[in-house]
Amino acid sequence: MQVTAKRLELLCELLPDARAIGLLVNPKSPTAEPSIRGAAAAARAKNVQLSVFNASTVSEIEAAFSTAVAKVQGMIVSADPFFDTQRERLVEVAAWEKLPSIYFEDEFPNAGGLISYGSSLADVYRQMGLYAGKILKGAKPSELPVEQPTKFRMAINLKTARQLGISIPASLSFTADVVID
Repeated sequence: MQVTAKRLELLCELLPDARAIGLLVNPKSPTAEPSIRGAAAAARAKNVQLSVFNASTVSEIEAAFSTAVAKVQGMIVSADPFFDTQRERLVEVAAWEKLPSIYFEDEFPNAGGLISYGSSLADVYRQMGLYAGKILKGAKPSELPVEQPTKFRMAINLKTARQLGISIPASLSFTADVVID
């Protein structure tokens, strides 16, 4: 399953009455279109409307959240290096707009974001090390298989949930890898 689709499912589980979900993407990223396709398919399956918001600058992030708050009940922040560099700003804007948001790595809930779901960075780095080792032993990079992440992590910030008036379902609390109180 595409990870953005899973994020939409988790956000819908957190917000069972939501009828519209936003997806923040960096239109300059090669992952934008696959994220949109995955989220759109998941939205159809969950019978929620998906609105896509584009941002590739800090001012566009702020404008996207400002516009989104009138249209959607929750926001998915797609995985993107630019968004990772704007972690604190994304969390601040989501809190300011009181828009429940799901992010792509644990560092967002650590910074005050509501929830994250994404590949385990430790596992990704381990896989990179194994690849580097194979290359150093003579393997040709073009002959190595492409591997997808196999381990995923979920983190939930309970303090943020309380501030937003959201009750975390037990099914999410029990399956989360990290619960911040």
